Amino acid sequence: MSLLTQLMDFILHIDEHLVNIVKEYGTLTYAILFGIVFVETGLVIMPFLPGDSMLFAAGALAPQGALNIWFLFILLTLAAIIGDTLNYHIGKWVGYGIVNHPKIGRLIKQDHMLKAENFFNTYGGKTIVIARFMPFIRTFIPFVAGASSMKYSYFILYNIIGAVAWVGICLAGGYFFGNIPVVKNNFEIVLILIILVSVLPAVFSVIKNLRNK
Repeated sequence: MSLLTQLMDFILHIDEHLVNIVKEYGTLTYAILFGIVFVETGLVIMPFLPGDSMLFAAGALAPQGALNIWFLFILLTLAAIIGDTLNYHIGKWVGYGIVNHPKIGRLIKQDHMLKAENFFNTYGGKTIVIARFMPFIRTFIPFVAGASSMKYSYFILYNIIGAVAWVGICLAGGYFFGNIPVVKNNFEIVLILIILVSVLPAVFSVIKNLRNK
């Protein structure tokens, strides 16, 4: 099984994998979830991790007593804030030079970076909040903000608002709707829909830019 196939299986069946992780590692699950959110948001070379679907699945487990919803919310919001802050400083310290690095640059999709840059130039600071709900793009936006020398006081404000909104909405979605029979029995389809809905803002942005041209 290829790495891509394994990744897709993990994303689409994350509810099952998360149940197994809780059974296997107990309270260490919180550290694992923290790590995934932190790495996805903090490292520009790791945009493929399943943030939205994982948060939804974690929220769905909370009513069953496997995880504490409030601890999840606080912990994962902190992970998202710290991750984006690290990403911002990486962008500020190394700039776009990392994209042209012979080894690291190969791990960064140029089209994702370009989309993030265009999105940031169009919407400014609001991008940091909006991009939280956009897979792939959200990993690049803090980097672009740092590389563009966005004032840190503005960045951290938008960073906190975006993290609270993203983690809160995704966890609440899983908590309140994840155990409804029709959702639980079609969890894979629901996760695909979450991914599709998440990329809609980027699609609308591209269409709008094309029309303006």
